[in-house]
Amino acid sequence: QVQLVESGGGLVQAGGSLRLSCAASGRPFRWYGVGWFRQTLGKEREFVAGIREDVTITSYSDSAKGRFTTFRDNAKNTVYLQMNSLKPEDTAVYYCAAGLLGVSERLRTAKYDYWGQGTQVTVSS
Repeated sequence: QVQLVESGGGLVQAGGSLRLSCAASGRPFRWYGVGWFRQTLGKEREFVAGIREDVTITSYSDSAKGRFTTFRDNAKNTVYLQMNSLKPEDTAVYYCAAGLLGVSERLRTAKYDYWGQGTQVTVSS
C-alpha cells in the first residue's frame, strides 16, 4: 500500500506560480511511476504530467508543456509539480497518482493504483 498526500494548492493570479507536492508513505516510492491529473466540475479527469520511477522520463500534456515541470526526490518520497505562467483555465483540483508501471507503459495512459485526496488550484484573471 502507498498513501499519497498532495499539498501546495491555493489561489494565485494569472501569470503566477505554484509548486504542488505529492508526499508518499508506505512502500518504497522509488518503485512507482507518478502521474499528475486535474479535474474540474463537469469535466473528465485529464492527465497533466508524469514521471517514471527512474526520474529521467517525464511526460506532459500539450497544455502543460513549457509551463509545468515535474520532478521527484526519491530520498524524500516526494514528487513535485512546478507550475509557472498559470492561466485561469488551469483552475482545477489536482491529484497525484502512483503505480507500478510496466516497462513500455505510457505515463498518460497507465493504470495507477493509488491516488491522493487532491489539492485545489485556483487561478484568477
